[in-house]
Amino acid sequence: MADPTLAMIPSGYKTGKLYSVLPENGDGDFTTFTRSTIGTRVNKGGFIESVLSNVPRLDYTNGKCPILLLEPTTTNLQIRSQEFDNAIWSKTNVTVTANNIISPSNELNADKISRTSTAANYINDILTKSESQLEYTSSIFVKQGEGDYFALRVQGNYSDRIDIRFQFSTKLIIYSNAASSNAILRSTSVKEYNNGWFRISISYLSDTRNLLGNYFSARSTSGNIDGGDTSSTAFVHLWGAMIQQNTFLTSYIETTDIQVSKSEDVCQDSGDLALFNSAEGSMFVDIEKSIKDSSSGRITISDGSSNNRVTIGKESNNNQFRLFVAHTNGTIDAQKYTNVDFDVRNKFIITWKLNDFKFYQNGSLIHFDISGSVPTGLNALAFNENNLGGQDFFGQINNVQYYNTAITQAEAQALTAI
Repeated sequence: MADPTLAMIPSGYKTGKLYSVLPENGDGDFTTFTRSTIGTRVNKGGFIESVLSNVPRLDYTNGKCPILLLEPTTTNLQIRSQEFDNAIWSKTNVTVTANNIISPSNELNADKISRTSTAANYINDILTKSESQLEYTSSIFVKQGEGDYFALRVQGNYSDRIDIRFQFSTKLIIYSNAASSNAILRSTSVKEYNNGWFRISISYLSDTRNLLGNYFSARSTSGNIDGGDTSSTAFVHLWGAMIQQNTFLTSYIETTDIQVSKSEDVCQDSGDLALFNSAEGSMFVDIEKSIKDSSSGRITISDGSSNNRVTIGKESNNNQFRLFVAHTNGTIDAQKYTNVDFDVRNKFIITWKLNDFKFYQNGSLIHFDISGSVPTGLNALAFNENNLGGQDFFGQINNVQYYNTAITQAEAQALTAI
């Protein structure tokens, strides 16, 4: 196997900079990293922690090896996101014990939510919104106490509610239902964290009411938040409620008395003109992108413009990636639109030299072209369109490599094998 000329495997960083492991002299480092606000990540110990502005986030959500986490701007619309004892949270047949157990942040700041009756039981807050249908994602961290079920509801008008139920013993959402076509359920997800914690999320199109409620309920038996239960003592632990006005679930954002926003991550300026071969090359990416993120973010080696570039990026149709090579004045020499499975890792390679272009995906050659010129003046690798900040890529970066030769088909298929 040929050795890469440039390799970024998430490992080293400092404020404003992400290090590449190759070349060793630092010429491949990403020298511009910006995020104007604090963000959060899952650290090596498996706990959620804050990261200062302009510091890259190496996130360990998926296990022992970190990924570079790049996310769009988003806002947590839910105030008092960790304070369920606060008066803004209405309680129906519920008592709240504040700061009862260790939370996903490894602090004693998660609350106990306990039933006091076999009748309808829930804690909720109401958000004011415009009188239009809008895309939202609601999420909550929950840990089992007494009882095997946790019920969640989002609701504008009562007749337009959406219910889901999570079962701790199976670690699955066992029921989801929209009561009418005025509120549309998009998707649900479950993510397991340290110490028995789960993050449950639901993405949906709201109804047109100017109010939106989020409801949570501990249950011994399966049922919705307003159904009776056999137990009057069931309880769960809650932490970290979020409401985002988009369908892309991001890292957690804490709020107190006001809504809080996190700005986008921008990572670019890796390499220089001397590092890239003007005659041939190969670009490899190992990434994961959510289908819920409708942005068409790109990863590109370019000359700092749209003229000469090699690009791998998601299309806005939410089911395809586009791989292409362009030279002088942006002329497309070779390209391939390919369907992908989102929310899982995908590996791509583009190899190029005069009249020889090949595209690989997850171990397979998916396209080749035997006619075309090569891009010239390549001088930077960036997680955006052309190293100028447009179409920033958002997702999880496991590995990015550049080779100053067009590697062989056998090498490319081995490198992209899943």
